[in-house]
Amino acid sequence: MRKIIIIFSLGFTILLTNCNNTTSGNANGKSGSVITLTNETFKAEVFNYPMNQQWRYEGKLPAIVDFYATWCGPCKKLSPRLEELAEKYAGKIVVYRVDTDQEQQLAQSMGIESLPTLLFIPVNGPPKQTVGLLSSETLEKTINEVLLVK
Repeated sequence: MRKIIIIFSLGFTILLTNCNNTTSGNANGKSGSVITLTNETFKAEVFNYPMNQQWRYEGKLPAIVDFYATWCGPCKKLSPRLEELAEKYAGKIVVYRVDTDQEQQLAQSMGIESLPTLLFIPVNGPPKQTVGLLSSETLEKTINEVLLVK
């Protein structure tokens, strides 16, 4: 009986630990969830803009970065589409999000003036920026054309 309780407790602890690792932190590209970035994690995982004058992507997988605000209507409509794409392309691309109200310095440094703004970032080459609410079809077409995911 004691072994069963210990095994159950260990399994429950592992389950709770894994639940806390899906919304932020290091991107391994396999979680299938949208990862929230801060200014510091953006510099580590996407682009260290204070250290580099020219674009240099820090990641290993192509990425989408969604610059949004919680009060933005089009941003709210775009969010579930990006979550679906994060699941669909898990292990092939990484989907990030940046709350521009919380990360004003980052948004200003990246020249974000309208919301939502998406950066489509291939592993090599410059990112492509789009502004406004995009349909699911347009998002998938851009992923295939810019990020070379097929």
